[in-house]
Amino acid sequence: MGEEIQDLTIIGGGVMGLFTAYYASHFVPRITLLEKAHLGNQEAASFSITRSIRNDYLDPLYARLAYEARKLWLDFQRGATEACLIECGCLNIAKSSVTPGLEATYAVQSYRTLTDLRLRREEFDRESLRQRFPQFSADLGRLDTEAGLMYVPAVTQTLLAALQARRVRIIEHVEVEQIVQMDDTVSIQTNLGAYSSTKLVITAGLGTNGVLQRIAGCQTQFPLSPDRPSQCKYFLPPAEKRAQFTSDVLPVFAYLDVGIYGHPIYAGKTPGVKIGFYNPPDVKKINSQISDVHSFVAECLPSLLDAEAVDVRDVDQCFYDLVGDDDFIMGNLPGFSQIVVGVGWRGTGYKYAPWIGQTLMQVACQGGTAYDIARFTPQRFV
Repeated sequence: MGEEIQDLTIIGGGVMGLFTAYYASHFVPRITLLEKAHLGNQEAASFSITRSIRNDYLDPLYARLAYEARKLWLDFQRGATEACLIECGCLNIAKSSVTPGLEATYAVQSYRTLTDLRLRREEFDRESLRQRFPQFSADLGRLDTEAGLMYVPAVTQTLLAALQARRVRIIEHVEVEQIVQMDDTVSIQTNLGAYSSTKLVITAGLGTNGVLQRIAGCQTQFPLSPDRPSQCKYFLPPAEKRAQFTSDVLPVFAYLDVGIYGHPIYAGKTPGVKIGFYNPPDVKKINSQISDVHSFVAECLPSLLDAEAVDVRDVDQCFYDLVGDDDFIMGNLPGFSQIVVGVGWRGTGYKYAPWIGQTLMQVACQGGTAYDIARFTPQRFV
């Protein structure tokens, strides 16, 4: 094509690719992002209206990184025209009639992690929980204070506006046909022509292995599998009760021991309380009387029993990219010094997006990152 060599090319236009371009645009001038479909694609794992942001992980590393990402979100939000981060907190609950061993529940264990890391948190027994959040029927609650939900459309709009202002080139409906790493550039052949770049970052989600197969000499494949919530519904309370369920008074909530997570109503943006049924890979879900979102409402959120339930359409098509060992994959592609890969975010990855984008940019454009990401190395699959 005879066009100038790019400083960075990114394959994959989900939130991870967009944030990689966003941070790279502070350091290098020539950036191209290639997307096989279109930005905002409903089949992308980052598609939704709201996503949780929280620090309450069992694993201290992921909890620390979530908190790092939160600081980046707050910085990012300063350039947004509307709120991206709604800080309503995240409440983990437990009930002895559902999970008899309360001390072993996710709520209690993740609270210990927050305590060890000295992050802001609140603790509730049955009575204090009833007084603070009367919507719930539970024996205990543990609140991650610096948490809440992300409003995804505002995030996407802010990213695209920033990338346009910084002259990042975005090309949609591109099929990658062949990638060749040469001495000092990477050649990318596509159905729309050829592109040359000093560095390449691959953030293609479940399509990552397909891209790797197109790299000349690459033998690496990652153990990726699709994952998704098995059920997700909006509960629409009667008009006279609606104010009890908005993000002003209700936090994001979860009972992960039985596979439940939920978001309050974000006034003017979402129609009801979103409740999903999903088994995170890092949580051993127990068998109980809670087998779906309706049985959860009956047992733990009876204030919504008179609400109408409708399917959540804005997450029906998305699949998460789950890694076999349930750790992120981030770093140089084995054997390819000019190619960086990031994948394996599963359902929890969105909250880490600015940290992931910044880190992938640093590895690609600056030769390394101050963070210890050895645990996430792609080399573990060689």
